[in-house]
Amino acid sequence: MSKYGFSMIVMLLELLFVFWLFFYLGDINQDLWILVVTLLTIGTIFSIVNRSMTPESKVTWLLITFIPVVGALIYLMFGERRLSRKELKQLRNMDSMKFREDNSYELRLALKKTNKSAFGIIKSLLSMDHNADVYDGTASRYFSSGEDMYLAMLEDLREAKKFIFLEYYIIEEGKMWGSILEILKEKAAQGVEVKVLYDDIGCMATLPGDYTQILRSYGIYAYKFNKVIPRMTVAYNNRDHRKILVVDGQVGYTGGINLADEYINHVERFGHWKDGGIRLDGRAVKALTRLFLLNWYINRGEITDFDKYHLENQAVEGAGLYIPYGSGPKPMYKSQVGKNVYQNIISQATDYVYITTPYLIIDYDLTEDIKNAAMRGVDVRIVTPYVTDKKLIQPITRGSYRELLAAGVRIYEYTPGFIHSKNVIADDELAVVGTINFDYRSLVHHYENAVLLYKTPILSDIKADFEEIFKVSKEVYDGVFKSTWYQSLLKEIVQLFAPML
Repeated sequence: MSKYGFSMIVMLLELLFVFWLFFYLGDINQDLWILVVTLLTIGTIFSIVNRSMTPESKVTWLLITFIPVVGALIYLMFGERRLSRKELKQLRNMDSMKFREDNSYELRLALKKTNKSAFGIIKSLLSMDHNADVYDGTASRYFSSGEDMYLAMLEDLREAKKFIFLEYYIIEEGKMWGSILEILKEKAAQGVEVKVLYDDIGCMATLPGDYTQILRSYGIYAYKFNKVIPRMTVAYNNRDHRKILVVDGQVGYTGGINLADEYINHVERFGHWKDGGIRLDGRAVKALTRLFLLNWYINRGEITDFDKYHLENQAVEGAGLYIPYGSGPKPMYKSQVGKNVYQNIISQATDYVYITTPYLIIDYDLTEDIKNAAMRGVDVRIVTPYVTDKKLIQPITRGSYRELLAAGVRIYEYTPGFIHSKNVIADDELAVVGTINFDYRSLVHHYENAVLLYKTPILSDIKADFEEIFKVSKEVYDGVFKSTWYQSLLKEIVQLFAPML
């Protein structure tokens, strides 16, 4: 039996024991038990009402609480993740990791004078993610496929001299990871510091349970994010969905592309795998370095000298502004950063907004923002997959179509296969390339990252990629598309319970 199977069995036994003990105490003294259950339910209701969370989350948990007898117990077990003292201490220590740019204030001041709308979007982002900053002096390259980005990554890895950081949701043994690993082994032998952080649940089916030990035997510092252990905890809901590669603090990569062969179409799982990514060279890479160190430190708590990674990386000639940022669960982030960035871009668009997302499972607020943009005349287009990787998700995604189509949103399904890119572009001025899906898990629970781009040269490449996607995708028309009753039902059920999933 694998360690994951063993952990699942132990956690199930823990859950069954808690409920057995709860009902066993009721058999001993029923009157006292009823009083305890009543007080527990009332206390839970007050806790939910006074807790800072989205209205839909409150409604969901209140409904759960009213399940006879066990509702309050479910909330106490799964309703809120409480950080340990060690994690809280690590969060406080992160204040010393400020990689601030000397010219950040001047860049924002100049932007405010020329484009107040873009300034407001960026200012809002910086207020939500205190670790983010505005960068110039950066060149970038957009990749419309995992194949092209993979080859560029290999070239940069071979040039590493000081350190290499990799943080990925999925790593799978095969051609892509195998060729990267060979370079990492060579670099580690040469004295280059190599750190690898991967999500334990994300790699549960793709890597052996002892893979960190294998990597360490090559001289690579490797750890699992949020390691699965035989303990029932809601913390497992917060996965590390980021995709970050940093080389010497000078070059960085991010986007939707994990380190597995379907992402470079070496193997075919769901037709042609369409993805997107970005390469940064210059000052903005400091932010990707910091994002990696934040999750490494929260997970390991071992780094004490952050300044040695705060290299004075060379500014590169390039126009526009770059704002790499993170998003994630509370209390690391005080608001839904990824969702708010999307909302601000959509709400302030005047000409067009194009979106690619593999999943479309969004709440009332974001749905209304998208509808309102279309109703005021903005050309809003959303591309989702025609070939899905999760059969249950596609009916839920399609259940959202009718309401959006009625408001004038244009919806496309990528017919060659599965589209996995998470890109947004608006008005030839702003774009987002990153890991953040339009679904609850990405917008609420997962640790995510992205880059907000303002008037950078690659905006034309991103828009051109969208135009090519539209050409090979099938547009969904209101009146032609027939949503079934179960698709609408699934959508409503998921919207109701998604905030707690």
